[in-house]
Amino acid sequence: MAKQEYISIKNARVHNLKGIDLEIPRGKLVVITGVSGSGKSSLAFDTIYAEGERRYVESLSSYVRQFLGRMNKPEVDLIKGIPPAIAIQQKVINSNPRSTVGTTTEVYDYLRLLYARIGKTYSPVSGREVKRHTVEDVIEYINSLEDGTAASILVDTNHTAEQLISQGFSRIMAGKKFVRLSEVGKKMPKKAKLVIAHIRVDHSKEQNNRLYDSIETAFYEGENKLSVYTDSEERMFSKSFEADGIKFTEPTDKLFAFNNPLGACPTCNGYGRVLGIDPDLVIPDQSLSIYEDAVLPWRGPTMGYPKRELIMNAEKFGFPIHTPYFELTTEQKELLWTGNEYFTGLNKFFKDIESQVYKVQFRVMLSRYRGKTICPDCHGTRLKPEANWVKVGGRSISELVDLPIDELYLFIKGLKLNRTEHQTADRLIKEITTRLEVIMNVGLGYLTLNRQSNTLSGGESQRINLATSLGSALVGSLYVLDEPSIGLHSSDTAKLMKVLRQLQQLGNTVIIVEHDEEIIRQADYIIDIGPAAGSEGGQVVATGTPEEIMAHPTSLTG
Repeated sequence: MAKQEYISIKNARVHNLKGIDLEIPRGKLVVITGVSGSGKSSLAFDTIYAEGERRYVESLSSYVRQFLGRMNKPEVDLIKGIPPAIAIQQKVINSNPRSTVGTTTEVYDYLRLLYARIGKTYSPVSGREVKRHTVEDVIEYINSLEDGTAASILVDTNHTAEQLISQGFSRIMAGKKFVRLSEVGKKMPKKAKLVIAHIRVDHSKEQNNRLYDSIETAFYEGENKLSVYTDSEERMFSKSFEADGIKFTEPTDKLFAFNNPLGACPTCNGYGRVLGIDPDLVIPDQSLSIYEDAVLPWRGPTMGYPKRELIMNAEKFGFPIHTPYFELTTEQKELLWTGNEYFTGLNKFFKDIESQVYKVQFRVMLSRYRGKTICPDCHGTRLKPEANWVKVGGRSISELVDLPIDELYLFIKGLKLNRTEHQTADRLIKEITTRLEVIMNVGLGYLTLNRQSNTLSGGESQRINLATSLGSALVGSLYVLDEPSIGLHSSDTAKLMKVLRQLQQLGNTVIIVEHDEEIIRQADYIIDIGPAAGSEGGQVVATGTPEEIMAHPTSLTG
């Protein structure tokens, strides 16, 4: 059976369409144009897309269809050759507060995998990389010391001196002194460490061979932990994933998922915001200074005692009470909330109010300043602290999602990885950069991956969905778009056209409702609906390639 090369439409009568007949070439970029209200959307969405969607739903099982509801057939006698249809419209349909630009475009999913595969965990205490140490790691550290350095391999022990002597050991370290086990009584000193080996570093091969056996013994006796002691420092090593007394979570993709209990901040459950005191309600006019009553709840004689305390003592800690709030430093703003020994900060002020909510006036006052505020524990990152201890290229995943997409693209492209990391991450980096390029090409390089989907404009939402569709690489489908150029700077139209072409060149039919002349001129096929709006529209004024229509500007084909 020959492949259907056209979408054939007979006697379409949806809304103001006047029983039109059309043959639309498949696998092409088709623009439906005309004056506003002429019937473009009735043809594109209410006829073509509606029938494509209805047929797809009809192909599903009866069990699935019961959850989708019945879809009415458009008012048309016949539609042939229509592929599965996808509509990308100017509407924000995702109201999930956890949905972001990153999750919608799937870029965040690939970032999570990147951090799980090559991310390095760093201790928040010492800043050192956390890893499961091997014997080779310990030898490498010892060999990094200068010649002649005295180094001791130590482990914690719970054995008695007699038990240790019977095992062939001879010394312990108590405090910073080395003590012979033969000189220790029945009671071992507190926090004593067993000396497995004591050397003077000489970087010889023979020493490395001896060290290998000693370190293996130390890991065994110390239950996978040991330390190397020198006069300048004591470096800890562990075969377990821990450091500085903290047991760390090994990176997995779920650790970076804020919609998963394993990664989501337990305080805000991955939303990044909680119900609390809203700073914007407390300080609504940031052009005012503290002296000019910038802090709204501190106005008046009764509740203004923190303000009076601050004004009277400001000189003691250099707080500028006459400076507009927006000009204060981050530290000064933080001080206003935390307070000090001289004045009551906003946090304590509101805690005092909360302790008296049995009084009506205090309940009313609290309700006046409550709102959605940044989570105090994750600071809006949505993730557990452990997730932000993992870094790639020196940055955590939370830092990356707050970068504008065009800056994030440059960061990912500029990552310096070793050979093993390259082999592990090459495919992921390609997927991330490809998707970021598409987002930039549709003119959205200024967005961040952390931007909530339900805060996007209609045009932004449509272009994000367009970028997602290109990333999914579907073929043989019908895409119907509603003025994707709206809200786009004219300099970005060429980039948008490149994205639309990529979608078509994958083997899809792309139908666009559009007014932009530049896009209309670059279409493979044009359908002009009109000639006027409303009841005077709904007719096919002209069809054909841009060249054919320009050659016969007054021709009517419908």
